[in-house]
Formats: sequence, structure tokens, C-alpha cells
Amino acid sequence: MNTPAISKKQITKLKALYIKEGKCMFDVAKYFKVSIDAVTYAMRKHNIPRRSFKEASKKSFENKKMTFKRRNLHGSKKNIAETILAMLYWGEGFKGNENSKMSTVDFANSDPQMIRVFMKAFRDTYVFDRKKLRAYIYCYSNQNVPNLINFWSKLTKIPKLQFTKPYIRTDHQKNVRTMKYGLIHVRYSDMKLLINIKNLIDCICRKYAPVE
Repeated sequence: MNTPAISKKQITKLKALYIKEGKCMFDVAKYFKVSIDAVTYAMRKHNIPRRSFKEASKKSFENKKMTFKRRNLHGSKKNIAETILAMLYWGEGFKGNENSKMSTVDFANSDPQMIRVFMKAFRDTYVFDRKKLRAYIYCYSNQNVPNLINFWSKLTKIPKLQFTKPYIRTDHQKNVRTMKYGLIHVRYSDMKLLINIKNLIDCICRKYAPVE
């Protein structure tokens, strides 16, 4: 039995999907209801260059659906929320680097007041998928983990089911000062959100203290 193929009349559409719209080969194959091999054959036959792995990864990232959006705030409330979020994250948040594969927004601190203010600024700045929020606690073995989870869950308004397994240090000594409530990481896995926050930091820095 012959397998479905992409006809000559469909090549223009194939180019539009793959080149202009940046669709991956899987999506192109799905559109024409053919196999990926059929797409590969048609592209090779009609001299349509394939993207490199780097280009394909970039396109895939660009086409990835966003899980958040900026709130439509105005005036002082917008400026205050964005500034607080940016400055707190600049000081205590994971910012990554070119060699890092981590794509998670990660804000960590042991100060309940700082976490409370960060969560307020975060929620005032963005509309996001709350089910993607995760919390991770770092504490010592002589601390009551369920109580810590209850405390941070109530403060952050993150459901306890969204708390991942805590890191518990077992080398605690009585003469070593511990954090009363442990340390909490508030995480949201979305590279685009991480980039958005870093751009917000840069924007505020340029506006407030421009390089002369």
C-alpha cells in the first residue's frame, strides 16, 4: 500500500508552514496527514533547507505557548509592583547564565516578610497559571517539617500539594543558629517568564541609573 505523500501543489503551503510560520516537521506532517519521512522527502526534492538544531530549538522556544501575561496596571501601582518584583528578584532570585539549562523562576529566602512582599508583587505584576507554582523548603532535622509547610503554604497561598520534597539537613548542631521557619524556594518553570523578569530588571536599571 502506498503511503500518503505531499503533492507538488502543496509545496507552497509546506514552505509557508515550515519557513514563514516556523512550524516543526511534526506539525507540518500532522497538517498534511502524512509521515515525517514524507515531509523530509518533499523538502529534499524541492530544495527546502532544513533548520539546524540550534535554529529548530530557537523556533520551538518562540512558538511555545506562554503561561503568563503582564497585568494591565497603570500609574503608581504598576510602577511599585514591578519595581519591587524586579529589585527583590535581582537580589535573591536565580538569574541563570548562558551555560545554564535551568529555565525556572526561583526566588529563595528565609524572611517571611520578604517572601510575602515578593508574592504580592509577583501576583500584582503577572497573571499566571497558579498550578505551575512550586515551593521547596530547606530546613534542619530538628525542625517540624509539616509545621513549616503549613506556615509557608498559608503565607504564600501555594497549596501544600504543590510543595516538593524538602531538603532536610541532618548535620544540625545545638550551637549552630538555624532559620526559624527554614528557607523556602518559590519556583515557576517557564523560561519566558524568567527572561521577562530579567528584562524588567534591566529596564528599571536603565531608567533609574542610566550608564553615562
